[in-house]
Amino acid sequence: MGDEGFDPGWLDLREAADARARATDLVRAVRAAVAGGPTGAAPLVVHDLGCGTGSMVRWLAPRLPGPQRWVLHDRDPALLALAAGRLPAAAADGSPVVAETRAGDVTALTAEDLAGAGLVTASALLDLLTAVEVDALAEACAGARCPALFTLSVLGRVELTPDEPLDGHVCAAFDAHQRRVVAGRRLLGPDAVGAAAAAFDVLGAEVEVRPSPWRLGGADRALVEAWLLGWTAAAAEQQPDLPVAPYLERRLAAARAGSLAVTLHHADLLARWPA
Repeated sequence: MGDEGFDPGWLDLREAADARARATDLVRAVRAAVAGGPTGAAPLVVHDLGCGTGSMVRWLAPRLPGPQRWVLHDRDPALLALAAGRLPAAAADGSPVVAETRAGDVTALTAEDLAGAGLVTASALLDLLTAVEVDALAEACAGARCPALFTLSVLGRVELTPDEPLDGHVCAAFDAHQRRVVAGRRLLGPDAVGAAAAAFDVLGAEVEVRPSPWRLGGADRALVEAWLLGWTAAAAEQQPDLPVAPYLERRLAAARAGSLAVTLHHADLLARWPA
Protein backbone atom coordinates (compact mmCIF):
# COMPACT_ATOMS: atom_id res chain seq x y z
CA MET A 1 0.00 0.00 0.00
CA GLY A 2 2.98 2.29 -0.48
CA ASP A 3 3.58 5.13 -2.88
CA GLU A 4 5.07 2.71 -5.39
CA GLY A 5 1.73 0.97 -6.02
CA PHE A 6 -0.77 -1.50 -4.61
CA ASP A 7 -0.27 -5.15 -3.76
CA PRO A 8 -2.83 -7.39 -5.52
CA GLY A 9 -3.05 -9.46 -2.36
CA TRP A 10 -4.18 -6.42 -0.37
CA LEU A 11 -6.72 -5.49 -3.04
CA ASP A 12 -8.16 -9.00 -3.04
CA LEU A 13 -8.24 -9.10 0.76
CA ARG A 14 -10.34 -5.94 0.98
CA GLU A 15 -12.71 -6.70 -1.92
CA ALA A 16 -15.45 -8.36 0.12
CA ALA A 17 -15.43 -5.57 2.72
CA ASP A 18 -15.54 -2.97 -0.05
CA ALA A 19 -18.52 -4.72 -1.63
CA ARG A 20 -20.41 -4.74 1.68
CA ALA A 21 -19.61 -1.11 2.36
CA ARG A 22 -20.52 0.61 -0.93
CA ALA A 23 -23.73 2.61 -0.85
CA THR A 24 -26.13 0.45 -2.86
CA ASP A 25 -28.81 3.13 -2.94
CA LEU A 26 -26.56 5.13 -5.26
CA VAL A 27 -26.79 2.29 -7.80
CA ARG A 28 -30.43 3.22 -8.36
CA ALA A 29 -29.34 6.80 -8.99
CA VAL A 30 -26.64 5.54 -11.38
CA ARG A 31 -29.24 3.53 -13.28
CA ALA A 32 -31.34 6.68 -13.66
CA ALA A 33 -28.32 8.75 -14.67
CA VAL A 34 -27.32 6.38 -17.47
CA ALA A 35 -30.87 5.56 -18.62
CA GLY A 36 -30.80 8.23 -21.30
CA GLY A 37 -27.59 6.93 -22.83
CA PRO A 38 -27.08 4.51 -25.69
CA THR A 39 -30.09 2.46 -26.74
CA GLY A 40 -30.56 -0.79 -28.57
CA ALA A 41 -27.39 -2.81 -29.02
CA ALA A 42 -25.02 0.05 -28.19
CA PRO A 43 -23.21 -0.73 -24.94
CA LEU A 44 -22.89 1.56 -21.96
CA VAL A 45 -19.27 2.74 -21.88
CA VAL A 46 -17.82 2.93 -18.35
CA HIS A 47 -14.35 4.30 -17.59
CA ASP A 48 -13.02 2.85 -14.32
CA LEU A 49 -10.09 4.88 -13.00
CA GLY A 50 -7.37 3.23 -10.95
CA CYS A 51 -9.12 -0.09 -11.49
CA GLY A 52 -6.63 -2.24 -9.58
CA THR A 53 -7.65 -5.88 -9.96
CA GLY A 54 -11.13 -4.89 -11.20
CA SER A 55 -13.23 -4.93 -8.04
CA MET A 56 -15.49 -2.12 -9.28
CA VAL A 57 -16.44 -3.80 -12.54
CA ARG A 58 -17.11 -7.06 -10.68
CA TRP A 59 -19.33 -5.22 -8.19
CA LEU A 60 -21.16 -2.72 -10.41
CA ALA A 61 -21.53 -4.37 -13.82
CA PRO A 62 -23.86 -7.12 -12.52
CA ARG A 63 -26.03 -4.40 -10.95
CA LEU A 64 -26.56 -2.47 -14.21
CA PRO A 65 -28.68 -3.72 -17.12
CA GLY A 66 -27.73 -3.87 -20.76
CA PRO A 67 -24.50 -4.52 -22.64
CA GLN A 68 -21.47 -2.76 -21.16
CA ARG A 69 -17.99 -1.91 -22.35
CA TRP A 70 -15.62 -1.05 -19.54
CA VAL A 71 -12.42 0.90 -20.12
CA LEU A 72 -10.09 -0.06 -17.28
CA HIS A 73 -7.43 2.53 -16.41
CA ASP A 74 -4.42 1.93 -14.18
CA ARG A 75 -0.74 2.80 -14.20
CA ASP A 76 0.21 -0.80 -13.36
CA PRO A 77 0.09 -3.17 -16.38
CA ALA A 78 0.16 -6.21 -14.10
CA LEU A 79 -2.99 -5.06 -12.29
CA LEU A 80 -4.67 -4.31 -15.62
CA ALA A 81 -3.97 -7.84 -16.79
CA LEU A 82 -5.51 -9.26 -13.61
CA ALA A 83 -8.60 -7.05 -13.97
CA ALA A 84 -9.13 -7.96 -17.62
CA GLY A 85 -8.95 -11.66 -16.76
CA ARG A 86 -11.53 -11.45 -13.97
CA LEU A 87 -14.56 -9.79 -15.54
CA PRO A 88 -18.06 -10.60 -14.29
CA ALA A 89 -20.03 -13.14 -16.28
CA ALA A 90 -22.79 -10.78 -17.36
CA ALA A 91 -24.78 -7.63 -16.66
CA ALA A 92 -27.92 -7.59 -14.50
CA ASP A 93 -30.11 -8.76 -17.40
CA GLY A 94 -27.63 -11.26 -18.80
CA SER A 95 -26.16 -8.87 -21.37
CA PRO A 96 -22.43 -9.17 -22.13
CA VAL A 97 -19.76 -7.24 -20.25
CA VAL A 98 -16.50 -6.65 -22.13
CA ALA A 99 -13.45 -4.58 -21.27
CA GLU A 100 -10.34 -2.98 -22.66
CA THR A 101 -7.35 -1.78 -20.66
CA ARG A 102 -5.41 1.48 -20.79
CA ALA A 103 -2.17 1.93 -18.90
CA GLY A 104 -1.39 5.48 -17.84
CA ASP A 105 -1.83 8.31 -15.38
CA VAL A 106 -5.52 8.86 -14.61
CA THR A 107 -4.79 12.39 -13.40
CA ALA A 108 -3.97 13.37 -16.99
CA LEU A 109 -7.34 12.35 -18.45
CA THR A 110 -9.28 15.00 -20.36
CA ALA A 111 -12.82 15.35 -21.65
CA GLU A 112 -11.58 14.08 -25.01
CA ASP A 113 -10.32 10.89 -23.34
CA LEU A 114 -13.78 10.36 -21.85
CA ALA A 115 -15.72 11.17 -25.03
CA GLY A 116 -18.61 8.75 -25.45
CA ALA A 117 -18.52 7.62 -21.83
CA GLY A 118 -21.82 6.97 -20.11
CA LEU A 119 -20.25 6.72 -16.65
CA VAL A 120 -16.94 7.25 -14.86
CA THR A 121 -16.17 5.19 -11.76
CA ALA A 122 -13.39 4.81 -9.24
CA SER A 123 -12.90 3.11 -5.89
CA ALA A 124 -10.58 4.31 -3.11
CA LEU A 125 -8.99 6.82 -5.47
CA LEU A 126 -9.98 10.38 -4.56
CA ASP A 127 -8.00 10.49 -1.31
CA LEU A 128 -4.82 9.72 -3.30
CA LEU A 129 -5.25 12.83 -5.46
CA THR A 130 -4.46 16.51 -5.00
CA ALA A 131 -6.97 19.34 -5.07
CA VAL A 132 -5.77 20.36 -8.54
CA GLU A 133 -6.14 16.79 -9.81
CA VAL A 134 -9.66 16.45 -8.41
CA ASP A 135 -10.65 19.74 -10.04
CA ALA A 136 -9.23 18.54 -13.37
CA LEU A 137 -11.07 15.23 -13.10
CA ALA A 138 -14.35 17.01 -12.41
CA GLU A 139 -13.75 19.26 -15.42
CA ALA A 140 -13.06 16.24 -17.62
CA CYS A 141 -16.34 14.62 -16.54
CA ALA A 142 -18.16 17.90 -17.08
CA GLY A 143 -16.69 18.26 -20.55
CA ALA A 144 -17.74 14.73 -21.46
CA ARG A 145 -21.10 15.26 -19.72
CA CYS A 146 -20.88 11.89 -18.02
CA PRO A 147 -21.89 11.09 -14.45
CA ALA A 148 -19.24 9.92 -12.00
CA LEU A 149 -19.41 7.47 -9.10
CA PHE A 150 -16.49 7.56 -6.65
CA THR A 151 -16.68 5.03 -3.82
CA LEU A 152 -14.81 4.33 -0.60
CA SER A 153 -12.96 7.60 -0.04
CA VAL A 154 -11.59 7.81 3.49
CA LEU A 155 -13.06 10.35 5.90
CA GLY A 156 -10.39 10.28 8.61
CA ARG A 157 -12.52 8.59 11.25
CA VAL A 158 -11.83 5.19 12.76
CA GLU A 159 -13.59 3.53 15.71
CA LEU A 160 -12.06 0.53 17.48
CA THR A 161 -13.97 -1.50 20.07
CA PRO A 162 -12.83 -1.89 22.77
CA ASP A 163 -11.20 1.50 22.60
CA GLU A 164 -7.81 2.60 23.91
CA PRO A 165 -6.48 6.08 24.80
CA LEU A 166 -3.93 5.88 21.99
CA ASP A 167 -6.54 5.27 19.25
CA GLY A 168 -7.12 8.95 18.55
CA HIS A 169 -3.41 9.74 18.41
CA VAL A 170 -2.73 6.95 15.91
CA CYS A 171 -5.71 8.02 13.83
CA ALA A 172 -4.55 11.66 13.79
CA ALA A 173 -1.03 10.65 12.75
CA PHE A 174 -2.42 8.44 9.99
CA ASP A 175 -4.66 11.25 8.73
CA ALA A 176 -1.66 13.57 8.62
CA HIS A 177 0.19 10.91 6.64
CA GLN A 178 -2.73 10.76 4.21
CA ARG A 179 -2.30 14.50 3.64
CA ARG A 180 1.45 14.24 3.09
CA VAL A 181 3.42 15.64 0.16
CA VAL A 182 4.51 12.96 -2.34
CA ALA A 183 6.82 14.01 -5.18
CA GLY A 184 5.65 17.58 -4.79
CA ARG A 185 1.96 16.61 -4.64
CA ARG A 186 -0.08 17.45 -1.53
CA LEU A 187 -2.55 14.57 -1.18
CA LEU A 188 -6.10 15.33 -0.10
CA GLY A 189 -6.54 12.28 2.12
CA PRO A 190 -9.64 12.71 4.32
CA ASP A 191 -10.45 16.05 2.65
CA ALA A 192 -11.05 14.43 -0.73
CA VAL A 193 -14.82 13.96 -0.56
CA GLY A 194 -15.45 17.58 0.36
CA ALA A 195 -13.07 18.78 -2.34
CA ALA A 196 -14.69 16.58 -4.99
CA ALA A 197 -18.21 17.61 -3.98
CA ALA A 198 -17.23 21.28 -4.23
CA ALA A 199 -15.47 20.76 -7.58
CA PHE A 200 -18.49 19.10 -9.18
CA ASP A 201 -20.95 21.49 -7.57
CA VAL A 202 -19.26 24.58 -8.97
CA LEU A 203 -19.49 23.01 -12.44
CA GLY A 204 -23.24 22.57 -12.10
CA ALA A 205 -23.47 18.89 -11.20
CA GLU A 206 -25.99 17.42 -8.79
CA VAL A 207 -23.93 15.75 -6.05
CA GLU A 208 -25.02 13.04 -3.64
CA VAL A 209 -22.79 11.69 -0.84
CA ARG A 210 -23.51 8.57 1.17
CA PRO A 211 -21.64 6.84 4.02
CA SER A 212 -19.88 3.58 3.12
CA PRO A 213 -18.07 2.38 6.24
CA TRP A 214 -16.14 -0.80 6.65
CA ARG A 215 -17.57 -2.67 9.65
CA LEU A 216 -15.09 -5.38 10.51
CA GLY A 217 -15.14 -8.02 13.20
CA GLY A 218 -13.92 -11.48 14.01
CA ALA A 219 -14.90 -12.90 10.62
CA ASP A 220 -12.60 -10.35 8.95
CA ARG A 221 -9.52 -11.23 11.00
CA ALA A 222 -7.09 -11.38 8.07
CA LEU A 223 -8.22 -8.00 6.74
CA VAL A 224 -8.17 -6.40 10.20
CA GLU A 225 -4.61 -7.63 10.79
CA ALA A 226 -3.38 -6.37 7.41
CA TRP A 227 -5.14 -3.04 7.89
CA LEU A 228 -3.68 -2.63 11.39
CA LEU A 229 -0.16 -3.22 10.09
CA GLY A 230 -0.53 -0.60 7.35
CA TRP A 231 -2.43 1.89 9.50
CA THR A 232 0.08 1.88 12.34
CA ALA A 233 3.09 1.86 10.00
CA ALA A 234 1.85 5.03 8.31
CA ALA A 235 1.16 6.64 11.70
CA ALA A 236 4.66 5.74 12.95
CA GLU A 237 6.24 7.13 9.79
CA GLN A 238 4.38 10.38 10.29
CA GLN A 239 4.99 10.62 14.04
CA PRO A 240 7.99 8.50 15.08
CA ASP A 241 7.62 9.27 18.79
CA LEU A 242 4.27 7.46 19.03
CA PRO A 243 4.57 4.19 21.03
CA VAL A 244 3.15 2.24 18.12
CA ALA A 245 4.89 -1.12 18.61
CA PRO A 246 3.25 -2.14 21.91
CA TYR A 247 -0.06 -0.67 20.74
CA LEU A 248 0.06 -2.75 17.57
CA GLU A 249 0.94 -5.88 19.53
CA ARG A 250 -2.13 -5.44 21.74
CA ARG A 251 -4.42 -4.70 18.81
CA LEU A 252 -3.17 -7.67 16.78
CA ALA A 253 -3.68 -9.97 19.77
CA ALA A 254 -7.28 -8.75 20.09
CA ALA A 255 -7.88 -9.19 16.36
CA ARG A 256 -6.51 -12.74 16.44
CA ALA A 257 -8.75 -13.52 19.42
CA GLY A 258 -11.76 -12.22 17.49
CA SER A 259 -12.47 -9.56 20.13
CA LEU A 260 -11.63 -6.43 18.11
CA ALA A 261 -14.23 -4.58 16.04
CA VAL A 262 -13.25 -1.82 13.61
CA THR A 263 -15.41 0.76 11.89
CA LEU A 264 -13.48 2.63 9.22
CA HIS A 265 -15.52 5.46 7.77
CA HIS A 266 -15.65 6.15 4.03
CA ALA A 267 -18.03 8.00 1.75
CA ASP A 268 -19.37 7.36 -1.76
CA LEU A 269 -20.05 10.27 -4.08
CA LEU A 270 -22.22 10.44 -7.21
CA ALA A 271 -22.11 13.48 -9.46
CA ARG A 272 -24.57 13.76 -12.34
CA TRP A 273 -25.61 16.47 -14.70
CA PRO A 274 -29.13 17.91 -14.81
CA ALA A 275 -31.11 17.26 -17.97
